[in-house]
Amino acid sequence: MYYSEDLIEEIRMKNDIVDVISGYVRLRKKGSSYFGLCPFHNEKSPSFSVSRSKQMYYCFGCGAGGNVFTFLMEYENFSFVEAVQYLADRAGVELPKMEYSKEAKEKADLKATLLEINKTAAQYFYIQLKSERGKTAHTYLTERGLSESTIKAFGLGFSNKYSDDLYRYLRSKGYSEDLIRQAGLISTDEKNGVYDKFWNRVMFPIMDVNSKVIGFGGRVMGDAKPKYLNSPETVIFDKSRNLYGLNRARSSRKPYFLVCEGYMDVISLHQAGFTNAVASLGTALTTGHASLIKRYVKEVYLTYDSDEAGTRAALRAVPIMREAGIAAKVIRMEPYKDPDEFIKNLGAEEFEKRIENARNGFMFGLEMLSRDYNMEQPEEKTAFFREVARRLIGFEDELERNNYVEAVAKAYHVGVESLQKLVTKTAIHDGMAKPVSRPKQPGEDHIKKEDGIRTSQKILLTWLIDMPKLFGTVEKYIAPEDFTEELYKTVAQLLYEQYRSGEVNPARLLNHFTEEGEHREAAALFNTRIRELSTSEERERALKETILKVKSNSIDQQTRNLNPTDMAGLQRLMEAKQKLQDLTKLHISLD
Repeated sequence: MYYSEDLIEEIRMKNDIVDVISGYVRLRKKGSSYFGLCPFHNEKSPSFSVSRSKQMYYCFGCGAGGNVFTFLMEYENFSFVEAVQYLADRAGVELPKMEYSKEAKEKADLKATLLEINKTAAQYFYIQLKSERGKTAHTYLTERGLSESTIKAFGLGFSNKYSDDLYRYLRSKGYSEDLIRQAGLISTDEKNGVYDKFWNRVMFPIMDVNSKVIGFGGRVMGDAKPKYLNSPETVIFDKSRNLYGLNRARSSRKPYFLVCEGYMDVISLHQAGFTNAVASLGTALTTGHASLIKRYVKEVYLTYDSDEAGTRAALRAVPIMREAGIAAKVIRMEPYKDPDEFIKNLGAEEFEKRIENARNGFMFGLEMLSRDYNMEQPEEKTAFFREVARRLIGFEDELERNNYVEAVAKAYHVGVESLQKLVTKTAIHDGMAKPVSRPKQPGEDHIKKEDGIRTSQKILLTWLIDMPKLFGTVEKYIAPEDFTEELYKTVAQLLYEQYRSGEVNPARLLNHFTEEGEHREAAALFNTRIRELSTSEERERALKETILKVKSNSIDQQTRNLNPTDMAGLQRLMEAKQKLQDLTKLHISLD
């Protein structure tokens, strides 16, 4: 959805950043700014600053910063559009309606109606749990240690023993049989006609990341099978791309998720204070789950059941996580079956110790693998190391692979060089490597040079943002077009326009970047910490060197792209190079 910059600015101005952040962080006024404990890293003394005049925040400890949209993107994991919509609703600003094609409108309307039906069903199940009919189910939950506040927070409910009870209720609300069926709440057969999908079960509403009910899980109260039953996949429910508890876990300040197997594991962990617990929905962990997790964290702790099935599930999950770029560790629940039992018997403090002592996912896999070999027999021990070598080849990064070679060698008392040779030999044998070292590729030095230029452009923009008095000096030598990074060029154009109009407003400048990745990258320019230079001479020398690097790179790029027949362009470049030579001899003053 596209929103104009003027509308985005209206929304930003109607949501004072101090008021918004005060809803998340306790702030105290100190001078012209407000300070509190940073919500993005652990600290004991406040280094998180919020400026009402600039409408920006900045943490002197971790470097996080930006405007009110940036804050919600970082804290709530919103996209830029989600942050705009949230703040528009908060300020009472009406957003333009999205125009759909006929087919798209029908699809959007269907999704909205199915979400309504599921919400209505969840409310009905909750009421049933609190009624006399749900007494057995309610007792079951409380006997499993759940408090009333936890039951309410997760919206737990009960589907009573009358097999068409929910169907009749939803029909009374005006929903058609076809829509109720599309929501996954009823089934039909010749013998029973229409009947509820869930009956005589404790109900667990499944919510998407925005806390909208998209499906249900139900645990039977009697001896019927299956013990747990989930909603079928629908237009709004894809179990391979949703996680139970994610709507709550995404707001946790922990840098990792605890990934469990069951609903009760998640709920028990949340009640015990581990609000970063999630679970897959009655299915093995998939690449879709991994992609979803990566939006929020880069590390997971697998807290699967300690039985054989749980171990197999953990072993399957580790490579899926690694492929997605997520580090995985494994927590074992022995002597208990799962996190729910563990918490009830040993408590949160002991579970915290298990987290601290979690096993590296790859090393855990080798530990389980070693059980299939008699390590006292030379032939079997050799076979074990050959399989280990095959697994080590899976690490494409050479440094990471070498680190694991060292770790494995230490754990299994084998020489590092011997294991490294076996890895190389195995790779060659399997056709995954060549027995020669890779020569340096043409252009590698150029890539490093470009990285240095990128840094220089970033530093120059950060200086211009932090120190307005520099603009008059920099403008003499550097134009926005000299920034060869496209995003930096755009920032420079906007910043130069603001300087020339006499109204420098970094918070407004960020509104231009509506794509999530670009917004975060642009916000980073306002938060870059540059090494402090003690004397004015050092600062002036650093500024001159940075200007020279940016200008020189700009001229080089223009030269590479110049049409040989463009004589006027060639003349301009020659003049620019002469001016660059003159610049090396000039004294640049910051006064």
